[in-house]
Amino acid sequence: METVYLAGGCLWGVQAFIKTLPGVVHTEAGRANGTSRTLEGDYDGYAECVKTEFDPAAVTVTELMGYLFEVIDPYSLNKQGEDVGEKYRTGFYSEDPAHLKEAEAFIRGRADCERIAVEVLPLTNYVRSAEEHQDRLDRHPDDYCHIPGELLGKYK
Repeated sequence: METVYLAGGCLWGVQAFIKTLPGVVHTEAGRANGTSRTLEGDYDGYAECVKTEFDPAAVTVTELMGYLFEVIDPYSLNKQGEDVGEKYRTGFYSEDPAHLKEAEAFIRGRADCERIAVEVLPLTNYVRSAEEHQDRLDRHPDDYCHIPGELLGKYK
């Protein structure tokens, strides 16, 4: 199994979508690339993300990027749906340089690559979100989500 961290705005919807994808074996809501090792304190630069464990024999990083692009506006900087702010930026993070190269190649391969605001960076820090945020839309399906319902269930 391998792990990447996908940021696509509010993590509730991103987790609800990502966990249904072929080849994804586990997801966890969290925060990537902040400076704190805890959930305490003020905003520290993190991006809301979903830790995504996947089977590379069943799904590639390129495919995961394609799935992510189905549920985000890749041109929007620090905003997805009604959620606005740096913590809602879009991104792909990994500790594996090969994953980063593959994600960068996916973006470069698009005709609109110069307009894309999705950051691709090494993971420097990850903090698991509080339990109330884990699989949130399963427990509270009527909570706000920037991803349309028909997309959330597309791969179920």
